[in-house]
Amino acid sequence: MKVSDITDINAQMVQQYQKNDSYVAASDKRAVNAAVNPEEKVDLSTQAKDIQQVKNALTKVPDVREEKVREIKNQVENGTYNVSGEEIAGKMVGESIVDLFA
Repeated sequence: MKVSDITDINAQMVQQYQKNDSYVAASDKRAVNAAVNPEEKVDLSTQAKDIQQVKNALTKVPDVREEKVREIKNQVENGTYNVSGEEIAGKMVGESIVDLFA
């Protein structure tokens, strides 16, 4: 079965080149259009949106809990601040375990 009537090999190569050239021109035209009319689109998952909301909420929380600092300061000044040795030891052990896994 013949696809074309062209028997000359040189003519066939020129014809193939012209076809390829038209495909390249079309793809170049799409690339130019994309460069001239850039389209940016970002889709965030619901999880990413939730994380962003939490981050925004955390920026509103103060770094220092003034009320807690004031309470402990008053206890120290009044001599009523007392921390048991067991609490201190528990915190030290807990922090060292966390450091092992971090």
